[in-house]
Amino acid sequence: MAYIHEFGIVTCIEKDKNYVRYEPENYNCIGVDGDLFDELFSKDFGKKMHHLETFAHNTNRPFKSLAYCGITLIPPSSQKQFLNMVSEANNEYKSEELEKLMKKIAAAIKEDKWMIHFGV
Repeated sequence: MAYIHEFGIVTCIEKDKNYVRYEPENYNCIGVDGDLFDELFSKDFGKKMHHLETFAHNTNRPFKSLAYCGITLIPPSSQKQFLNMVSEANNEYKSEELEKLMKKIAAAIKEDKWMIHFGV
């Protein structure tokens, strides 16, 4: 069965809201194939990802990396690092999905908005 990780931009982050509902349509999410993400996480990308400062489900729960089976909030302060990691991975994989993810991250950076990740 195919599964995907979805990434979107949060127009207005609610500091005390628990982001626990699967609502990718609310954030204009793009998908990245789960098998591709598994492959990335098994390499250097996965090791680097454990240094990415994020939040799990709300802005009061600091986290490192992406919540594989949950919801991750990626603050603007971590997005350049995230973009660099995805760009490095795309240099090896040349994936259309990673290209779309890089564009989504760049848009979030430009707009100074938080990102949301829906794991599998």
